[in-house]
Amino acid sequence: MDATVAAHPREKMKAIVQDGSGSADVLQLREIDRPVVTDDRVLVRVRAASVNALDWHTVHGGRLIRMIGALMRQPFNPVRGVDVAGHVEAVGKNVTRLRPGDEVFGVARGSFAEYALASENGLVPKPRELTFAQAAAVGVAGVTALQGLRDRGQVKPGQRVLIYGAGGGVGTFAVQIAKALGAHVTAVTSTKNLEIVRSIGPDEVIDYAQEDFTRRGQRYDVLFDLAANRSFADCRRVLTPTGRHVLAGAAKGSMFATLSHALIGIARSRLGSRWLVPLLAKVSREDLIVLKELAEAGKLCPVIDRQYPLTEAREAVRYVGTGQARAKVVINVG
Repeated sequence: MDATVAAHPREKMKAIVQDGSGSADVLQLREIDRPVVTDDRVLVRVRAASVNALDWHTVHGGRLIRMIGALMRQPFNPVRGVDVAGHVEAVGKNVTRLRPGDEVFGVARGSFAEYALASENGLVPKPRELTFAQAAAVGVAGVTALQGLRDRGQVKPGQRVLIYGAGGGVGTFAVQIAKALGAHVTAVTSTKNLEIVRSIGPDEVIDYAQEDFTRRGQRYDVLFDLAANRSFADCRRVLTPTGRHVLAGAAKGSMFATLSHALIGIARSRLGSRWLVPLLAKVSREDLIVLKELAEAGKLCPVIDRQYPLTEAREAVRYVGTGQARAKVVINVG
C-alpha cells in the first residue's frame, strides 16, 4: 500500500448513491470519500438540497440518461442531487468571491450528501430572509422560471401571462417572477393545488379540472407551458397575434416521451413557428443573484410541499415521481 495514502486517508461522508436504474430503490445511503477541493472549486457543507424532475429521470432513465450525459461530455456522477444550500467548507486557490463560513445557495452536482463540490459561479450568498431549506429549493426551478419568462417569453409590464402547471416547483416560482416583472398573471393548476397557488398572488386562478383554459376566449402575450400535455394548436389558440408559447415542461411519462415532445417543439420552432419558443435553462451566477435580490425584496418566497431527512432521500425522489408533489420537495442534510 502507498505510504502517503495510508498516512492521509480520505475523509468520509454520507451520501445518496445511485447503484443501477429503474426505480428509486437503486438509491442507497452510503459512506463514501469526501470530495477533494481543486483549484477552481468550492466545497460546500450541505445543509439542504431539493429534488428536481431530473433526479427522478436520472434514476429511471438508465442508459439513455448516461448516453445524453456522454454526448454533453458530462461524466456520470452516482451521487444524486443538484440544488444546494449550505456553508462554504473550503475553497480552491483560484476562488475569489467566497470564503469558508459563507452561507450560500445554488447548484452543486452530488448535493444529496453531507458535502458537495461546486463551481464558484454556481453559488451566491444566501438571503437572510430564507431558511436553508427554502434557499435549496431555488436553484434549477427558479432559474428555469426566470429565463423562461424574462428571456424566452420577453415578458413586459402590463402583459397577460398564463402559467400552465402553476402548482409545481417551476410553476410556483413562475407565478411570483411574472408578477415581479409586472405582468397580469393567470395560473392554471389542479384542484389540490388551488390553495397553494392562490397563496403566491396570481391575478386569476383556473382549476383545469373545472375549466378548459384554451376555450375561455382570453388571449395571452405569453403562455408558459410547464405541463406540455395540450396540442400545439390548442396552445396557439390562446395567444395574441404576437404571443409566445414558451415550452418549458414535459408531459408525465417515459424519458423518451419527454424528449420526443421537446424535440418536436424545437423542430417546429426551427421551421418557422416563431410563436413556439422551446426553453433549455442553464444556471448562471447572474441569474442566481437576480433571484436572491427578489427574495430579499420580498417578491419571491420558495414554496415547499414536503421535507425529508437524508436517510429518506429515496422516498423524496419516489414522491416527486408520483406526480402528486406540489411546489418543491426538500432534503435536509444537517
